[in-house]
Amino acid sequence: MVFVRLPSRKRSHRPWAAATLAVLAILAYAWMQWSSEDPAAHAALLQWGTLSASPTQWRLLWHDGRMLTLVSALFIHAGVWHLLGNVVFLLIFGVPGERALGAWRLLALFFIGGALANLAASLLMGAPERIIVGASGGISALIGAYLVLFPRARLGIVVPLGLWLEFIRAPAALLIGLWALLQLIFTFIGPSFGAVAWWAHLSGFAVGVLLALLFKPAITRQARGR
Repeated sequence: MVFVRLPSRKRSHRPWAAATLAVLAILAYAWMQWSSEDPAAHAALLQWGTLSASPTQWRLLWHDGRMLTLVSALFIHAGVWHLLGNVVFLLIFGVPGERALGAWRLLALFFIGGALANLAASLLMGAPERIIVGASGGISALIGAYLVLFPRARLGIVVPLGLWLEFIRAPAALLIGLWALLQLIFTFIGPSFGAVAWWAHLSGFAVGVLLALLFKPAITRQARGR
């Protein structure tokens, strides 16, 4: 199941923040591929990615600047498909979110949601010394905000039915709710399905919902002012 279309609210400016985040992620991946072979690439993941750790270890690492990796990890990806998937979802949810929120609120949503999501994954995933990378936490925040901003929207999805692909439209609240439920399920059975920081998805989604609720009154006042 793939999200392919989202409605958006029109704003007077051209959205640039979501596209800039996507370009930065692509450039970061290109730099990693160009600068070194696999062993050095792993070193780059270790340097810029978020390490899972206990709360006590994180208090010690605060003085070494490791907390900055909560943000830098958002632009580091482990493979091309990891990158492309995140870029597609970043643009799908980021562009309409930016038109509703404005560029600077969208950036705040992405960075705050992504950083807190990485922190939660680091402290809660239960496996020490794992490297957490990717924009999924920030994107999950955008998905949570989308649910608040466009509660009555309908999403277009492509569903594979045997040899055919069927395009259908369904309520955004239903599809996002199913997505959030899957993240919750995989949080507990996720190790059987690969090394994915499911806690980052759940935490980012929750932060996105809360921030969108905080931003919504200001958005409403701006709309009335026009």
